[in-house]
Amino acid sequence: MFRFSDLFQWERFITPSIIKLFFWLSVGIVILFGLSGIASAFKLMVISPGAGILMLLAAIVGTGVGVIFARILSEFILIVFRINEHLGALRQRGEL
Repeated sequence: MFRFSDLFQWERFITPSIIKLFFWLSVGIVILFGLSGIASAFKLMVISPGAGILMLLAAIVGTGVGVIFARILSEFILIVFRINEHLGALRQRGEL
């Protein structure tokens, strides 16, 4: 992974090492919001069954979209860092 001394040196990026942690944290947050939406939907079903079912479907779809969006954002960040690494390799190859 990364060492504590890497925090004070700029030769190595630490973001690619910890992006998986942020992905799983964001997935956890999305799931908690989804569960909150589902609980709210069940409470709403007591008052209005139709609106409760729509809210339940929206919470489930929203949770799925949130997880997919978290994955896309994480991959985008990793791609940016890989592009940087490849450009650095090309620059070193051109200097020889």
